[in-house]
Amino acid sequence: MHEDRSGEGEGGDRRPANGRAPTPGRRRFLKAAGSTAGLLALAGCGSDGSGDGGDGGTATSAPGSAREGATATGTVPEPRTYGTDELYNIEEWRGTGPLIDDRPGEYTGISMLDLPDLRGELTVYLGGGEGGLYENLMWRIEQTYRDFTVDVRKASSAQLANTIIEEATAGSSPADIFWAIDAGSIGIVAENDATVELPERVVRSIPDTFHPTDQWVGTMGRARSIPYNTDEYSASDIPNDILAFPDDDRFQDAMGWAPTYGAFQSFITAMRLIDGEETAREWLNGMQQQGIGAYDNELVVANQVASGELDAGFGNHYYSRLVYEERPDAPLDLAFTQGDAGALINCSGTEIIRGTDNEELAADFIHHLLSIEAQEFLGTRGYEYPLLPSVPPVGDLPRIDELNPPDLNLAELSDLEPTLQLLRETGVL
Repeated sequence: MHEDRSGEGEGGDRRPANGRAPTPGRRRFLKAAGSTAGLLALAGCGSDGSGDGGDGGTATSAPGSAREGATATGTVPEPRTYGTDELYNIEEWRGTGPLIDDRPGEYTGISMLDLPDLRGELTVYLGGGEGGLYENLMWRIEQTYRDFTVDVRKASSAQLANTIIEEATAGSSPADIFWAIDAGSIGIVAENDATVELPERVVRSIPDTFHPTDQWVGTMGRARSIPYNTDEYSASDIPNDILAFPDDDRFQDAMGWAPTYGAFQSFITAMRLIDGEETAREWLNGMQQQGIGAYDNELVVANQVASGELDAGFGNHYYSRLVYEERPDAPLDLAFTQGDAGALINCSGTEIIRGTDNEELAADFIHHLLSIEAQEFLGTRGYEYPLLPSVPPVGDLPRIDELNPPDLNLAELSDLEPTLQLLRETGVL
């Protein structure tokens, strides 16, 4: 349905494992060293696991621990500000590289150390997964808890969304959780009454834009952008209105796009929904009259811009970050339009499937995905936008709350077929 970078060549495998084996980390060590009272207090874990309430992952307070007072699932502490030394081995969760040098000294949110322990087994249907990055995160969380396992079943987001709807309609789905790279697939499952309400404690730190209903919550964001060559343009040369590009002579025979890409098709879907089909048609025709070049994927567009083969292009923001990683001196920068389809921020998202016997455990697991450590893990390794506002994107990107995306229910991006028809009618596909 939408972009799945696990099958998109260069863009798919992004810093999948940081080039080093994950270490067990403090929390797992503490669980193994159950008799060390001082360390237990730091981790907030019961020494023998007793009192945690079984598979539901119910937390038990650990006197003196950071989560003291969290006596049961649903009563975790309010988000607070942590210094990096208060977090759970943040250096191990964080990626490395030239764009990761200036990370914050403190974050506001919830640390994994303050979340209920995970105990039991979950089945996660994973749509896409950013070249293995999401699966790698789940493996790390699994390694953190001795009595917790995740059974991951992978396919495309659209395929899994349809499967869950069929299974739920028939009476029961094996899935406890659906985690997909596009909000459209997540939204369809929720709209078909196949999900349950997420606890407020889980979603309260995430902006409403990325949990527009109580049925799902976003995990990471991807912003549309204009990569441009700084030898050709300055930032002020780039229009802040996406509809201005077809009429600006400076972009004649100068730009590139990747129309087969799911991200591009979501962008056109947003334009069609916001501005109407006729405006989207005129924009597509206008850009073709501008002589825009078509490429297989948006990483190629970003590389072409960096090399000077193109002056500018359309693409998701992280492709330019990937180019920066390999070519830090490239004359490449990013611009963002304002409040229109060109400023769309799509997101991956997750939800709990109706009928699961592990609803509390599933909620606690999703809470882990939204913890400071997990958001830092995904943001510094995959270059997507963390949706926890206190975790900034890598490098000099604007923070997500500094961008100006359109007012659009992201679940509507699932309305893709009219977009494909429009792209065919205009000769773009």
